[in-house]
Amino acid sequence: MRIIQNTVDMREASRGLRRVGKRVGFVPTMGALHEGHLSLVRAAKTQCDVVAASIFVNPTQFGPNEDFSKYPRTFERDCELFTKEGIELLFAPAVEEMYPAGAVTYVTVESMSERLCGKSRPGHFRGVTTVVSKLFNIVEPDVAFFGQKDAAQVAIIRRMVRDLNIPVEIAVCSIVREADGLAMSSRNTYLDPQQRKAALVLYKSLQEMKHCFESGESNTGKLAEQGRKVFAQEPSVRLDYLEIVDPDNLEAIGKIDNTALVAVAAFLGATRLIDNIVLLRESVR
Repeated sequence: MRIIQNTVDMREASRGLRRVGKRVGFVPTMGALHEGHLSLVRAAKTQCDVVAASIFVNPTQFGPNEDFSKYPRTFERDCELFTKEGIELLFAPAVEEMYPAGAVTYVTVESMSERLCGKSRPGHFRGVTTVVSKLFNIVEPDVAFFGQKDAAQVAIIRRMVRDLNIPVEIAVCSIVREADGLAMSSRNTYLDPQQRKAALVLYKSLQEMKHCFESGESNTGKLAEQGRKVFAQEPSVRLDYLEIVDPDNLEAIGKIDNTALVAVAAFLGATRLIDNIVLLRESVR
């Protein structure tokens, strides 16, 4: 695996592969890898000739009171995992490489960036779309792979790619869960044993809403009420939001006629976790 730290070398490496007809897949990460990230790599290898990845803890998507300085950084371990999975190129730039001195340009997907996590984390999605657009411009992949766990992020990146005519296909892979249902996340390492047990309430609430939906309930207010009842049984967990929205534009919906994204975010102490499921009207037929 070749580790590249500057934009010129990364762009030239990717262009060189594409010049000889290679289809380049790309898995952007912030490191602290887990099975969810590795599942993206495996999916990329089935669809592409060469797979590149990035490790960059992006400061612009963290708020002033969030965990940027404490975010887990396990670069050597991550490199070992990527090497075992067959990653050919790893882009690992410094902050100064991605954000040169005096940089004042950002990419914002209006309106959508203020929904779900964007509502409680102002500026978060602006940071995400800015860094992802920069990574796309540097790596120039044919396909970029993201996880369904970050469903709002995926919807916003898809809109950005469409609106800005960025020539990259967005592939979305299923959420990878622990045996008990907890969605894998780099932030799970922050949880103590008691919090880890309580964190299951996110998955349980989603499963309860799914069960109600499959039993015939399509009113989103009633579904959300059932989900909140599950959260009420775990008082140590503070619910940030529980919303049922259109998966394409993240707008709230009152009734599920076709497809809906059910998204939750909650705090366990200072640790914030997210999870979601997609409900399909076809599933009740």
